[in-house]
Amino acid sequence: MKETIAMLLAGGQGSRLYALTQTVAKPAVPYGGKYRIIDFPLSNCVNSGLDTVGVLTQYQPLELNTYIGDGSPWDLDRIFGGVHVLPPYQKSEGSDWYVGTANAIYQNVPFIEQYSPTYVLILSGDHIYKMNYQKMINRLKDMKAECIISVIEVPMEEASRFGIMSVDSKNRITAFEEKPEHPKSNLASMGIYAFKWDTLRRYLEKDSNDPESSNDFGKDIIPSMLAAGEMMYAYSFDGYWKDVGTIDSLWEANMDLISPRVPFDLWNDDWKIYCRNPGKPPQYIGNKAVLNNSIATAGSSIDGLVDSSVIFDGVIIEEGAVVKDSIVMPGSIVESGAVVQYSIIAENSVIRKGAKVGERPENVGDAFDEWGIAVISSGISVGENAVVKPKAMVYDSVPEGEVW
Repeated sequence: MKETIAMLLAGGQGSRLYALTQTVAKPAVPYGGKYRIIDFPLSNCVNSGLDTVGVLTQYQPLELNTYIGDGSPWDLDRIFGGVHVLPPYQKSEGSDWYVGTANAIYQNVPFIEQYSPTYVLILSGDHIYKMNYQKMINRLKDMKAECIISVIEVPMEEASRFGIMSVDSKNRITAFEEKPEHPKSNLASMGIYAFKWDTLRRYLEKDSNDPESSNDFGKDIIPSMLAAGEMMYAYSFDGYWKDVGTIDSLWEANMDLISPRVPFDLWNDDWKIYCRNPGKPPQYIGNKAVLNNSIATAGSSIDGLVDSSVIFDGVIIEEGAVVKDSIVMPGSIVESGAVVQYSIIAENSVIRKGAKVGERPENVGDAFDEWGIAVISSGISVGENAVVKPKAMVYDSVPEGEVW
């Protein structure tokens, strides 16, 4: 028996990341020079003393499943418990894709039941943060509640992107709206829920039998529990938390790591973020290289100019190349004379000699609305002297000299 197990929803398509999720699930997208997004909830689990995690995958699962493996990087390779990858599967009466977050959990009731948990923690696989989940579970116990939802205050102009709730003086939830057009507060759900398992199972069964339901926690399960008068509380979180579901937010989250003004410390040994080691040699910085305010990880080789950027393992920046305010993901090459600015270069891409990708915002003058992060999908070749404009999303190789 496990008192608490975690269920990590990692099957989303990540359509708002466009070119970056054509071949990988969103939780497998690289972050911070050496991590994948999923490293954060997995590390939070083990640091919180939770040793049983179900990872629900669906969209483009191969790389994510391979990355998780037996769970050993996170100390989750257990005989009883540990990490388990849970894709949709064939049943005797047929098979179904996960059609919503609640349905994904419902389809895995047999997995949960084998551990007879008292509490179940529901997590999302697309957020960057550090959090002690055990404190949240303890709060659920103390309040004798059926559910507790982790919340964070967001700017009012961004509130319509989230599930928004209202609470009373004791933080009991009085109202909940999923992505409201006109939000009544700025208290946003972080997509982290803790439930008494017996209660959640009952609502999941009811939801599964409702043909009108969208089978979603925010749209169906939470409102249904509130309507029934269940004891539900908000758990306030005041640390760093980033929803990296868009190109801009992913770029910003990487840039936060090199900003002295952002209170997010990956170097704190008291709460380590674990990841799978790529087994690369140390990074090489050439004698003509210039490296300013950047992260360059193992296996990278830098002979050009890198400024305010995040460089992943296996990346090569040739002499005469310039990379500024950008993210260059594993295995990519920026050749001599190429310039990359305000861009995300996905894995195993090549920016050929003299090519220009992206642009610094001060160079666009009155056309600022047309400026944005340029994105090169994985495995793409940007030809010699080609130009990729700001905000462009490149899925196919760019011929020499062309403008995109």
